[in-house]
Amino acid sequence: MENKNLKILVVDDEEDLLDLLKYNLAKEGFQVFTAKDGEEGLKLFKEIEPNLAILDVVMPKMSGIKLCQYLKSDERYKSIPIMMLTAKSTEKNIVDGLNIGADDYVTKPFSIKVLIARVNALFRRNRKIEDNEILKIGGIKINLNSREVFLNDEKLELTFSRFQILALFLRYPDTVFSRKEIIVKIKGEDYPVTERAIDVHIVELRRKLKAYGKQIKSIRSVGYKFDTEGIA
Repeated sequence: MENKNLKILVVDDEEDLLDLLKYNLAKEGFQVFTAKDGEEGLKLFKEIEPNLAILDVVMPKMSGIKLCQYLKSDERYKSIPIMMLTAKSTEKNIVDGLNIGADDYVTKPFSIKVLIARVNALFRRNRKIEDNEILKIGGIKINLNSREVFLNDEKLELTFSRFQILALFLRYPDTVFSRKEIIVKIKGEDYPVTERAIDVHIVELRRKLKAYGKQIKSIRSVGYKFDTEGIA
């Protein structure tokens, strides 16, 4: 995965540091988004679903620790790596952050080169996990690395968009997604796909999945979810 496809969210109340990190990370080819407090950071995180979040520990409205704790407790976001920034380098602060799910911890002041190296290390580690990941519910199995789908051990041929939708459903079963959320998560916010196109993909997915097709539930006036009730 090239850096240009990777989104990094930086949340810190120090504007100069935000600008410095945005400039240097963008120079490495990353897409960089910034927020100045925890609440703004949480809202932006949900909108863009970044590949990595860099959070300052002490921030107004919601601390980085609380934000990290919230994100790591949510099934949709817990696999997204989080790096914490802090001026407090005591062992207790670092241990507390790691115990609530942070993937790395950097103390201020820090070298930009070192931070970027650690960002790249987090991506390498996370990519290795993703590349080997198999999603399986009942008789449906998805290999995210080879982009193959199997139904009761028989290979299914799906378009790329339908593969992405099914992978989204299996990664977050029993989670309701609006059509807009599905578009954003599989294509990106600016991708020219209509909500009606999502309905067409869902119809075809249901057909392809045969008996499992009924597990894709329409939630009136909202969107869709993959319902695991009744699946052995």
